[in-house]
Amino acid sequence: MIPSNIKALILDMDGVIWKSDAPIGDLPAIFKRIRERGLKFVFATNNGTKTPEEYQKRLADLGVEIDKEQVVTSAMGVAFMLSKKFPKGAKIFVIGENGIRVALENDGFEVLSVENAPQAQVFVMGIDRDVNFQKVAEATLLVRAGIPFYATNTDKTFPTPRGEIPGAGAWLSVIITATSVEPIVAGKPFPYLMELSLEKLGTSKAETLVVGDRLETDIAAGQSVGCPTALVLSGVSTKAQADQWKPGIDLIADDLAALVK
Repeated sequence: MIPSNIKALILDMDGVIWKSDAPIGDLPAIFKRIRERGLKFVFATNNGTKTPEEYQKRLADLGVEIDKEQVVTSAMGVAFMLSKKFPKGAKIFVIGENGIRVALENDGFEVLSVENAPQAQVFVMGIDRDVNFQKVAEATLLVRAGIPFYATNTDKTFPTPRGEIPGAGAWLSVIITATSVEPIVAGKPFPYLMELSLEKLGTSKAETLVVGDRLETDIAAGQSVGCPTALVLSGVSTKAQADQWKPGIDLIADDLAALVK
């Protein structure tokens, strides 16, 4: 199904590679086929909860060996954005998990505890499965006081085998509602993760296929940088929604296995 001019893939993870902890298809066989076809690939995910090393291990546990450099996350994206605007040592209050904390600390920032949140020079939000009222209250106070507000991504939901659950965007809406302030967003559909992925791959936009399960993030991001796109129906968006999407999607497949067969 993939055209012969395609030399590389930019792959989403949630809804393409797995749903929650459940792999989608025979991943070792799928990636064997990708490699047999000589296709380079990187993973570009809006899910910033894990570090590249943690994603590398998760894939290895599922039978797919990769280098950690093949993973680009929205947490890495937001850390890069902040490194261009704030000095090392800047104090950041984070609602998020290990992936974003590590990315920020690796770039020299100080991540504050909720007790020290009033010292923050920046507030960053991603998905946090330990979110609570105190964290949200501190974040609201910071943003209302004019502290810069950044987010990893705006995905409203997160696919699981049982259905969709609240994603980072759902939690972001609480802060947005309470402050009337929109965050600066690092992840898809904004182009940064696509541009970083293309840099890692060393391929042109025309020969790099962006593969995702969500129209408003994955497909929109690929189209925003001028890459061909492929929607897999194993995650969030449906065929009916895809048929209505403008501009049109280059390829639609049931899942990644069907796309690369």
